[in-house]
Amino acid sequence: VELSCIIKSTITPDPRIEWKKIRNGETSYVFFDNKMQGDFVTRAEILSRTSLVIKNTTRMDTATYRCEVAAPLDPKTIDEINIQLTVQ
Repeated sequence: VELSCIIKSTITPDPRIEWKKIRNGETSYVFFDNKMQGDFVTRAEILSRTSLVIKNTTRMDTATYRCEVAAPLDPKTIDEINIQLTVQ
């Protein structure tokens, strides 16, 4: 599955991008400090700098995924999008 976090424009040369997983009220990192975290290390990757691809998804991957972008040189320094993923 591919979850897209599209950055339209930024004047910050290298904005910080993080992905988080929110499930049952608990938040965990998926992509942090430019690398995959936890069980996503072996089965996920970042495409085009922002899109999260999760391979071999299972029902345990059902959650809300949050893409957070921090661009300190921009007028809007931080933004986020939540994507609800439901695996049948």
